[in-house]
Amino acid sequence: MALFGNIIWFVFGGLIMGLEWWLAGILCFISIVGIPWGKACFVILQFTFWPFEKEATSRKHKSGKDDIGRGTLGLIGNVFWLISIGIWLAI
Repeated sequence: MALFGNIIWFVFGGLIMGLEWWLAGILCFISIVGIPWGKACFVILQFTFWPFEKEATSRKHKSGKDDIGRGTLGLIGNVFWLISIGIWLAI
């Protein structure tokens, strides 16, 4: 059933959304500062192509370490991400 859901999802929007995340990841990799967000784009890309039977877990739960994006630098980076690329992906 998950394969059927993944195929339907991919055909009716997953492909386009995945290509948008791919482009966003490439744009982030152009600058050195955007590499962590570019890596995150490619992780999200995997969820947008084939979302069924995948589970998102926190890094702290998986490895015991906190995320780097939880401090002041993460807040600044997330605001920059929202303004430069995030809003366009949402639209």
